[in-house]
Amino acid sequence: MGIGNEEAIKQFQLLMEEVDESLKLTFQNIHQGYPTEASMRFLKARDWNVGKAHKMLVDCLQWRIQNEIDNILAKPIIPADLYRAVRDSQLVGLSGYSKEGLPVIAIGVGLSTFDKASVNCYVQSHIQMNEYRDRVVLPSATQKHGRYIGTCVKVLDMTGLKLSALNQIKLLTVISSIDDLNYPEKTDTYYIVNVPYIFSACWKVVKPLLQERTRRKIQVLQGCGRDELLKIMDYASLPHFCRKEGSGSSRHAGNGLSDNCFSVDHTFHQELYNYVNNQAEVFESISPMKEGSFHVKFPEPNPEDNKIAKTIETEFHKLENQNGLTKSLHDLRINGS
Repeated sequence: MGIGNEEAIKQFQLLMEEVDESLKLTFQNIHQGYPTEASMRFLKARDWNVGKAHKMLVDCLQWRIQNEIDNILAKPIIPADLYRAVRDSQLVGLSGYSKEGLPVIAIGVGLSTFDKASVNCYVQSHIQMNEYRDRVVLPSATQKHGRYIGTCVKVLDMTGLKLSALNQIKLLTVISSIDDLNYPEKTDTYYIVNVPYIFSACWKVVKPLLQERTRRKIQVLQGCGRDELLKIMDYASLPHFCRKEGSGSSRHAGNGLSDNCFSVDHTFHQELYNYVNNQAEVFESISPMKEGSFHVKFPEPNPEDNKIAKTIETEFHKLENQNGLTKSLHDLRINGS
């Protein structure tokens, strides 16, 4: 760390000493005993501009208070059938840990349908997993390895990605904005696997729009990425969709549901589900639970996210038109033969 960065951290910490006690309290749930490391994440996200980073963190803390984020792990998605429906259509899970101790988060981008619950349910589920990662998973990894672990590795499975994914772009933009503004610099590397043509076509035009800091984190791997991923994690931690070359992905791939980290029956989701329900019991006497999702105020997407979303939308429409033309020519040949 350079002298300039050390000075920036000192200035940042001095500014944080002046904020209201309520903001300091919710900041504790962010830093989990490591305030300097947490401060650095916000500074990195704003290219070490102290004023911008401080505003970003204060805005984040106010968002947490306004939306009761500190209590979100005591607000289960109920009834249980609704939670199961969310898990079956928002494919994400913890498959294991890298050799350096970083949690490996698997995301089924192509096969997530987001069509079995409300937008609020999916946003609530996403934030709960973020908070569980930051308050339970990462502190446990830190304690186990005896050194600070504050980031994760993400493996994105593009199997099944179709033009119909355009219908999900608004929800995904909301989730992306929540992460960018309130959980910055939490991912060490993004590995993208099982890439179809539709992704490759979009990636060519989206990649130049990304910040250099983000581009450096993204690696598009060949096939299911097994061989490359085995360099940074053991076989047991590989997501189920990376375990066999050419196997692709499915909601129920692998050796039973216990292997599939997307499944509600996987150890990670069972532990998360039980944790939230146990926390809810503690709060039950104070405030009776209401069924359904709770509502989070969606942040305004930043201009960069909007530009990327619109670019993806444009490329999808181009591919849609190409597919339509190809089909028309195919039908013409058949009918004219």
